[in-house]
Amino acid sequence: MNYVPKSSRISTPTHVPGTFRTGVRRQPIVGAGVAAPMAVSRSVSAVWPRPHKLLLPPALSPIERLPKWLLCIPLVLHWMLLAVRHRSLTLPSAANPGIPTGGLAGEGKLECLALIPLALRSWVAPTAAVPPGSVAEAVRQAAGLAFPLVAKPDRGWCGYGVRRVDDAAALRDYQAAFPPHATFLLQPYLPGPIEAGLMVRRWPDGPAELVGLTLRHLPTVRGDGWRTLAQLTAADPRLCGLPRLGGLNMPAGHDMARIPGIGETVVLAAVASLRVGGRYEEALHLATPALRAQVAAVAVGMGLHAGRLDVRASSVEALRAGRFHIIEVNGAGAEAIGAWDPRLGLRAAFAAVFANHRALFALGAAMRARGHRPVGPWRLALSWLHQQRLARGYPASN
Repeated sequence: MNYVPKSSRISTPTHVPGTFRTGVRRQPIVGAGVAAPMAVSRSVSAVWPRPHKLLLPPALSPIERLPKWLLCIPLVLHWMLLAVRHRSLTLPSAANPGIPTGGLAGEGKLECLALIPLALRSWVAPTAAVPPGSVAEAVRQAAGLAFPLVAKPDRGWCGYGVRRVDDAAALRDYQAAFPPHATFLLQPYLPGPIEAGLMVRRWPDGPAELVGLTLRHLPTVRGDGWRTLAQLTAADPRLCGLPRLGGLNMPAGHDMARIPGIGETVVLAAVASLRVGGRYEEALHLATPALRAQVAAVAVGMGLHAGRLDVRASSVEALRAGRFHIIEVNGAGAEAIGAWDPRLGLRAAFAAVFANHRALFALGAAMRARGHRPVGPWRLALSWLHQQRLARGYPASN
């Protein structure tokens, strides 16, 4: 039977064929105390739903509906509570000694990818850096990269500045619009179609664990043969009138007055970010021993204790077999993006985020006990402000 969640029955104009009801039990919010490492790991995975099908209705999750200021209040309060308990505001920055600020803010994508050992580089998407003063086309040719490419900031955030470039002219336009004092990266465009965030946690002297697997869906609309692309976008509950689309350039060749054919799927952006109408789907149940082993090998090899590998794979089957390409590595600041799964209620979503906070502080405490010092609050604040200033000058994504 086709099913649309209760939260989206009013706003969703039609059901999505092929969707099925999934039983997600209400989860209690876990207490704020920091338990033993294994108990913390179990509290993270306990809130994730286990769907029977991957195709889901495009409803907004309850946590997405909250205004940003209201969403931040409980998150900041919980972080401050943990900071008082552990006597350090920035303790999670000690989790990854090999990454500046532990990856909480301002780290470069290239320096994180460079931590992956040469023996494992075949799992990493080829990446070339275009530093200030260089010519992007010359860098591309020297690196042997062929179009289409993805150009993105080295110090990026939330998909800002990520753009698919299909030819030399588009690459020149991107470089002309990019801040001249900042570095950007070039990678082959990997069509996927599967993109996933793989959350990793590794306690000192312990094995690396895969604690989260979130599928990231690009914003799309499906044609009905009579409405224009603009009308389909306006009718979509994830896309209609969203200010998140304000800075979004439609991919080349998209005409908002065009009428897509019946059943035609139109991809609206090159980034699967919530701010442009993307959707996250927690799918830890897809993890296999092969996938867990591959993720563990990468995490141990690069010295990653807390973070997320953003990967692309040709299919779900390939992902489950551990065949993927890493496009980014995020450190301790990586969000538990599975909490934004539309199937999660508000309590379960906050429980997932809070559990991640507790695990980060517990891990930071364990690393501090081994002599690793967290960064100072001012250094972290300056890194974050620098990242925000750069993001405001990046070209629009497509």
